[in-house]
This record gives sequence, C-alpha cells and structure tokens, in this order.
Amino acid sequence: MEGVSVRKIKKICVFCGANSGKDVAFVNAAFHLGEVLGKRKIDLVYGGGKLGLMGCVSTAVAQHERQVLGIIPSAFTVNNLVGETCGKEIKVATMQERLVMMMELSDAFIALPGGFGTLEELFQMISWAQLSIHNKPIGVLNINGFFNGLLSFVDHAVKQEFITLRARKILISATTADELVDKLQAFRFESDPALSKLKWSPSSSQKEKLDLTLRL
Repeated sequence: MEGVSVRKIKKICVFCGANSGKDVAFVNAAFHLGEVLGKRKIDLVYGGGKLGLMGCVSTAVAQHERQVLGIIPSAFTVNNLVGETCGKEIKVATMQERLVMMMELSDAFIALPGGFGTLEELFQMISWAQLSIHNKPIGVLNINGFFNGLLSFVDHAVKQEFITLRARKILISATTADELVDKLQAFRFESDPALSKLKWSPSSSQKEKLDLTLRL
C-alpha cells in the first residue's frame, strides 16, 4: 500500500448470520476473517452469542488472543437463546441501542453473508455515513459471489439516480479478508457538502448519545 495513507483501525465490527449458510465456504471465510483480524492485532465487535458465522469469527479472533466484545439485546439472552458470547458482553435494551453502540465503539465495519438482520445493520451504517453521522469505512466480504446481487442492485439504484456516485463509494467490497481490510484502511471519506452541514445534537434524555432517529 505504498503511497496510500492508511487509517488506524483497532476495532472492526462484523455483521453476519446467526446461521452458517448452505456453502461451507461461508464458515471457512468467517474463521479466516477472524484469523486475519487476530494477526493484524485488530479487536472484534459483534452481535454476541456463538451461533452460525457470528460464532465462527468471534472464536477465531479470541484464539488469536485479541479482544472480543459482544453487544446483545437482553431479550436474546433469555433461555440462552444464542449461546455464550465469546469474550466480554454488553447487554442493551433495544436493537437500535445495540447498533448505536456498535457504531460508537468500532473503527470500521465488515458484513459477511447473512439474512435480513445483517442487511439491516449494513445499510443502517451506510445510511448514517451518507448523513455524515460517522465517517468510518464499511465493506462486504463477497464470498463466492454472495453479495453480487446486492452490489448489482446498488449500482442499478445509482443508474436510476436514487444513489449518488459519491454515496456509492461508501460501500466497499472485496473477495478476500486481507484485501478488504487493506481497502478499509485506505478508505477516504468524501462527505456530501449539504448533508455534512446537518447538526446531530446530543439527546437531552441520554448522556451524549446521538439522535439517530432520521433514516433514509
């Protein structure tokens, strides 16, 4: 990465499925991502528990003696629904509180294959970046073309002028973990001049918490 300024990434939040998926390549890639984070001395923030790909990536990071933080809604901890979190655990009241905390505690975001929850988390982070609520890099690990359809849809939305070319640059993709982390480190945020003027004031009812109620 000679000649490219590299941002310091100490913690990456990973969004991914609580299922393992049909293709064993998804499991292998989740373990490998955890290994890459561990070797690069990057800590993990994730949704807690040990199910599916979430369990794979968290286990791999912990095995490389890096810190793992699971942020989990209290409802999921009843009757051990999602299994024991690998590492430290923070319980929150709502899904929205969970996502806000993930944003605040992480330096970058990666999405692995997953379902509606993974997609919601991914696009919420992209939306907040577009609104200049944060300027952190966001990427998808496109294993065996899993995200091809999603990336094609996003490009279609650009062509139909619902997503700007500037906003399209927010979403990074790569087919290997090392390539993706390199791209996240090289990412340079380009804010929208109009949206960057928005003032996101702390809520009076929460200690210095951003008001993130606006969604696109």
